[in-house]
Amino acid sequence: MSLAACGGSSDTNSGGTKADTDSGGKSERAKPETVDLTRIPDVGDRLQKQIPAESRQVVAVYGEGKDDADATVVLYTKSGSTWDQTRTWRGHNGKKGWTTDHQEGDKRSPVGVFTLTDAGGVLADPGAKFPYSQSAAFQAPHYWAKSHWHDFDYVIAIDYNRVKGTSPNDPTRPEGQSKGGSIWLHMDHGSGTSACVSLSKSGMEYLLRTLDPAKHPVIVMGDKAELKA
Repeated sequence: MSLAACGGSSDTNSGGTKADTDSGGKSERAKPETVDLTRIPDVGDRLQKQIPAESRQVVAVYGEGKDDADATVVLYTKSGSTWDQTRTWRGHNGKKGWTTDHQEGDKRSPVGVFTLTDAGGVLADPGAKFPYSQSAAFQAPHYWAKSHWHDFDYVIAIDYNRVKGTSPNDPTRPEGQSKGGSIWLHMDHGSGTSACVSLSKSGMEYLLRTLDPAKHPVIVMGDKAELKA
């Protein structure tokens, strides 16, 4: 059984090249020095206020532009009352950019703050703290470009129009099919996605081993201008 995910429509675009997936690859950057971040940088009050007070981990996805597929993925960890910029990766979002009103098949990633609660993939659990569902059903269809075949080896469900506490490939969409769904963090293939956010294999492994339900992790995602609004 193959799964058409990442917004619910298959992506056969073969553009781009396979991203670095080694732990020392160029897609991952060394931990920067940060001092006393009292809030998530470059995120305005509108979205900042949607980050739950109990959240101690935030994955921030900074899209380059409204119609751009390039993004920077940053993990922030809270210690006491301040945030630390823990790790940074290059990544991608929807091939047509971002939207505040995501619709099925629009090839844009939804802007917003969403919880992270469930994970899975084709590969065995690498030590995830989330409930992890391993299944061949995650396998990307082989009629997609070969560069996309490993996209779903590891995935973390973004809680947009889905039921929390279920496998990422649960097709239930509480807000209806037209609002899209199956929006995930998954492995990068070097170009834009159908609506998901992608980063390197080593990045996905790090997030799976680090994001902790007890710390109430969320993702804050959007193009830079919308994030600041």
